[in-house]
Amino acid sequence: MYIKIMNISALQHTLATIAEPNRFNIIELLKKGPRSVGEIVQTLGISQPHASRHLRILSEAGLVRSRSKAQQRIYSLEATPFQELDEWFDSFSILWEERLDQFEDYMLDYHNKEGL
Repeated sequence: MYIKIMNISALQHTLATIAEPNRFNIIELLKKGPRSVGEIVQTLGISQPHASRHLRILSEAGLVRSRSKAQQRIYSLEATPFQELDEWFDSFSILWEERLDQFEDYMLDYHNKEGL
């Protein structure tokens, strides 16, 4: 199976960025759809400056994008970094498939030896 060479540095930066609980909660909220800063503040119960700071960090990391709508900034998730994380996590499926295959072989041998 071919595994795409990934930018490990970018993955580390993405993981470090979303590890902060408020940023993680913002991402969870934005998974449901675009939100204004006001909606984020109200839903998560954090201050507007605090939310703006976290949104700026998420934006600089390429995880969210914003657009203007009247007097509001509307934030939404940027798909690419999350697709890269998904590919990285998927790369572990090979390891688990191999281990499950080994376990299956062990169980078949066990059943054959025991006459089950």
